[in-house]
Amino acid sequence: MKTFYHSTQEYQEIIQEKLTNRQLRENLKTAMDTLKNNRKNLINARYTKWSDLREEGRRVKLKALTHLDILLRRFEENATKNGIKVHWASDAKEANEIIYNLMQEKKVTSILKGKSMASEEIHLNAFLKQKGLDAIETDLGELIIQLIDETPVHIVVPAVHKNRYEIGEIFQEKLGASLESQPEKLNEIARKHLRKEFKTFKMGLTGANFAIADEGAIWLVENEGNGRMTSTACDIHVAICGIEKVVESFEDASILGTLLVPSATGAPITCYNNIITSPRKEGEKDGPREVHVILLDNNRSNMLNDRNFFKSLSCIRCGTCLNHCPVYDKIGGHAYLSTYPGPIGEVISPQLFGLNNCAPMLDLCSLCGRCSEVCPVKIPLAELIRDLRSEKVGQGYGKVLGYKKEAKNSIEQFLMSGFAKNATCGKKWRSVLWLAKNLGGMGKIFHRFIPILNKWTKYRNYPKIDANLHSEIKKLQGVIYE
Repeated sequence: MKTFYHSTQEYQEIIQEKLTNRQLRENLKTAMDTLKNNRKNLINARYTKWSDLREEGRRVKLKALTHLDILLRRFEENATKNGIKVHWASDAKEANEIIYNLMQEKKVTSILKGKSMASEEIHLNAFLKQKGLDAIETDLGELIIQLIDETPVHIVVPAVHKNRYEIGEIFQEKLGASLESQPEKLNEIARKHLRKEFKTFKMGLTGANFAIADEGAIWLVENEGNGRMTSTACDIHVAICGIEKVVESFEDASILGTLLVPSATGAPITCYNNIITSPRKEGEKDGPREVHVILLDNNRSNMLNDRNFFKSLSCIRCGTCLNHCPVYDKIGGHAYLSTYPGPIGEVISPQLFGLNNCAPMLDLCSLCGRCSEVCPVKIPLAELIRDLRSEKVGQGYGKVLGYKKEAKNSIEQFLMSGFAKNATCGKKWRSVLWLAKNLGGMGKIFHRFIPILNKWTKYRNYPKIDANLHSEIKKLQGVIYE
């Protein structure tokens, strides 16, 4: 799998494109506001000890990550006893090859897919297309974006950037359906389109929300029933599971599941909880004849080895950090130019794909801290983004995947170094404040012609210089001199 690289210029161009797309911004605001309010109202109404539950979720994930090597071996041992075939994939290439070889062995030319961000991460659909094979999405959101050849805009709701009128037009153009805009009618069109595929398919592919080591089972959470169809109505079920999804017990998985659903959609429970413990047994009327689980590393071991950034492996992929992010809801997920957008994407993408390959993504954050406040397993996302920014400019410890000292942005490093020198010296900092008070107003007139400042004000209003800044300087001087 080729390594991608996106320049700062590419980020600037796509951000500008998204910012000027009024319909996109309206769709995102409506959707994000709905998801946030649903979550808030549900937690206030039904969860009297939500903060305690979050702490318990944090503990469960850290316990699992601390003993991940043991739990992975235990999962493999118990899953194998149950009749599940476990495969290990160190990277995207190996994972894709495992699936391709299974399709060749079973003489399968197409697979039906439930929603799987891991499959997006390894670019499975593109890989199979190159081999002349088809991967057909069955999740409604994934189906919509597959029809228009887009990638998911959100890790939970892939087509949240499209409203029902736009979806109706997509179905009319791509499926030859009558133009509809009512959700029930749109669902009916999708169901009718996919039903014929479900009648004849042999291989289904899904992700996995949790893998339970003590039971050798996988747990799949979904709302549409396509995940259940994809994993039970086929002859062969393949599940792609990141190694960080392994937890010790059903009790641990239940805690995380209780946190996942309210955080993701603001609902108390999902419509379908699919717990898969084995292939079809003698006398059973449904279920696959073979179950394969691919345990995907893809640089997760490197993340686990990092004394600071390993915390990001606690993510349960609820997407609530995206829903609350004031940057994401203005530009959407595609502007991040990565499989994983939003705050969690800014933390894990540089570690999965290489720091220098997606470093500009780290600028898409205001450090407001909302993501850290709402994360159900208490990942300090804003803190980790700040630390990755330090890595990007060469002020970290240089251990993040893809870090190259010679590739640092010299201008950015110079500016950050200059800021640090001024901010840590009382005399210099008072001088900076004096200059801001007396000369700052000129920036409002000439900012378009001042390098760096003109880029900053391209997307922001020039800040108002506080008339009381002089008195604030005097107060600061008094504090320093006392």
